[in-house]
Amino acid sequence: MLIGYRRSSTSEQVAGYEAQEAMLLATGCTRLFGEMTSSVAQRDQLEAALQFVREGDTLVVCKIDRLARSTTDLLGIVAKLEAKSVALRILDFGGSEVDTKSPTGRMLLTMFAAVAEWELATMRSRQKIGIAKAKADGRYRGRAPTARRLAPQVYELRSTGLQAGDIAAKLGMSRSSVYRILSEPVAA
Repeated sequence: MLIGYRRSSTSEQVAGYEAQEAMLLATGCTRLFGEMTSSVAQRDQLEAALQFVREGDTLVVCKIDRLARSTTDLLGIVAKLEAKSVALRILDFGGSEVDTKSPTGRMLLTMFAAVAEWELATMRSRQKIGIAKAKADGRYRGRAPTARRLAPQVYELRSTGLQAGDIAAKLGMSRSSVYRILSEPVAA
């Protein structure tokens, strides 16, 4: 039996989520599990799929990044599947398909997962170096604080007698941000 798993990080990625579903159904998956959640969040539907699969089944995913968050995570999932005599099939693995039923497929999966993790670590390292240089040159200020830039409007609305909840609704911010701004000393 082919069991499909699909995931998108946010509800704004509906088109990608639906495309995964179409691809899994076209492949012949008779049961689908899916969720819209970050890879770092708890993935209840992935756990449900891992519990559902039986000996001889194949878990099918469109891309490796829809399944695992790191090489360690991927190898843990593969180990769970292998313990149940279940294969993993990745439909788009850099332009080709990979299936862990073969030793070659397992080797390729492990190697490419390690390379992908290395690329991510390298990119993050370069990013940190770039940020440090920009800070040293005085060109980096970080992300602009979203709520604090509305402080003048918060103070103005408060002076008209509006409550924190009303201010938050009017400015499209959280009530806790309004309270945080109101608790800070006003710059003269």
